[in-house]
Amino acid sequence: MDYGKWRFETAQRAKESRRKTTQVTIKEMKYRVKIGQGDFDTKTRKVLDFLSEGHKVKITIMFRGRETAHPHLGKAILDKIAERGSDIAKVEAVPKLDGRNMVMVLAPDKRAQQAAKSKPRDGAAPGEGFDPDDDLLGGVATTPTPPTGAARPVAEQSTQES
Repeated sequence: MDYGKWRFETAQRAKESRRKTTQVTIKEMKYRVKIGQGDFDTKTRKVLDFLSEGHKVKITIMFRGRETAHPHLGKAILDKIAERGSDIAKVEAVPKLDGRNMVMVLAPDKRAQQAAKSKPRDGAAPGEGFDPDDDLLGGVATTPTPPTGAARPVAEQSTQES
């Protein structure tokens, strides 16, 4: 075998091996402690899409002000996300408080994805895993209270005739 043919074959093998590799990128999704149900569902759906594409996902819970005194609320949100993605992902880095942020990394789990594909889905909608009555905020009221001078309905108002 001459040198030119050997060089050509090694270049072809290197090219073939590069073609078979996939670039794993880390995507990041940021949540807040007082996240609403719709936002939680949307962000979690995107996280699951990233994982199904084969990307790792870094999930960050951002704490501001007094929220830093309650890291258990952020941990509860991260646990919900990990539970929802347990069929296609595994927790690579457990939730860790890093300054004012709590960070967790999810990585796609090939064996779990294969098992999920083989078993039939039960038709659960993406938002069904989130229970708004679940006390993630530890009893903190998230709905605004009506103003004190709120107008009464017309049927209840008394009419005075002079």
